[in-house]
Formats: sequence, structure tokens, C-alpha cells
Amino acid sequence: MNLALIAPTLPETGELRREIRPQPDEELKIISEGELHGKSIMFTHCGVGKVNAAHSATLMLENYDVDLVILFGVGGAYKNARTGDIAVAQRENYAEEGILTEDGWKSMEFTGFPLLKNEREYFNTFHMDRIRSQLAVKAAGDLGFNTIYGNFITVSQCSGTREIGELMKNRFNGICENMEGAAVAHICIMYGIPVIEIRGISNIIEKREIKKWNIPLAVSNCNKVVSELVKRI
Repeated sequence: MNLALIAPTLPETGELRREIRPQPDEELKIISEGELHGKSIMFTHCGVGKVNAAHSATLMLENYDVDLVILFGVGGAYKNARTGDIAVAQRENYAEEGILTEDGWKSMEFTGFPLLKNEREYFNTFHMDRIRSQLAVKAAGDLGFNTIYGNFITVSQCSGTREIGELMKNRFNGICENMEGAAVAHICIMYGIPVIEIRGISNIIEKREIKKWNIPLAVSNCNKVVSELVKRI
């Protein structure tokens, strides 16, 4: 199986990169080929945000024979989590695509224009590969990590207050916020390639106080889960 591993930034991949042979390139947008636990790996750092993520996913799928895309990195949790926990996406949701009305925010379905149309219409929500996502949940649990599974929320503007976080969470009953996931899922479904997403929780979404965050722990735990998942696939 050929696995495409995509992460936004270099600081989110250190432990995992050291396991891949040969070790992948550190630069953004460079796609490296290697091996991890006997599996063929394509690896890249996509950069932060939806456009960068979609661009890198497209480059990967246009130029390589990919059987599964694994997007991973850190994210903020809305509830029921602690720093260092693992979040696995059941669905990815664009949280801001839509329209603001006098009655509040409405999704793309309100406009009548799907963001993607193939056998079905996709407005804001994209489903992840269920079997591999459940395998990731099990791998994380077996490693001893508390794991949450549910809807991820993809934003352009990160939530820096509890009130904004509640607003974003409530749009799609979200558990985890990030800036790339829905865009990668969008491209993968466009190409007919299964995708999953794993995030280490670096912070709880409330008043933005970086001193409360634990990015190294979130990165380390997430990298361990991705490595274990690759071993089991």
C-alpha cells in the first residue's frame, strides 16, 4: 500500500521523520519518497491553511500512485479533551463557507451551490475513511492515549476566545479545530482517494494563552500514533 503523509509544518513531524528511510526533506512543498514499517511512503509538509493544504494534496495525487492519505498535526479541542490527547476525524467540515444572514450563519446548502459534486453533492461536510479512522482510534488507545473521535472543524481564522470557539463548535458539533483538514478531504474525495486525519491536542479552545499550550507533547503523541497506524495498515 502506498501511503501519503501530509502535515502542515516542520515542527509537527520531527519524531516521525526520523523513522522514515531515507529521512524526508524538511522544506515545504517538497514530496519525499521513503519507507516506514515496510510501507511505501510519500511525505510532504503542505504549509498552513486551506489553499496550501489543497495545493499539496493535489500535487501528491497528480504525481504519485496513492492508496490512502493521512493528514496529521496538532489541533485545538473544543471540549472533553486535554492537551496531549489524540483526536481522530469522523468527518471534516468547512466552518466558514456559507452566508451570514439576519438570522445568523447558514451553510453552503442554504445557497444551493455544492462545493463538490460527483455521485453526490458536498456542501460543507466530507466523510473520512471509516475503517482506517477506527484503526487509528484503536492504535491510539493501545498506545495508552485518551482519544476522541468526531467532527473536525476547518477554519481560516482560529478561535481565540471561548465564545468564538463555542460558535464554531456548534455549527457542526465539532470536537477539534484546525486550518487544513476539510481542504485535504475535499481534494481526496475529488480524486476518489480515501483520507483520514489525526491530530494531537495542543490546547483547549478558550481565551488564547499560549503558556497553557503543550505543542511538543501533542506533536510527540500524534507522531507515535501515525507511526503505529502505518505499522498496522
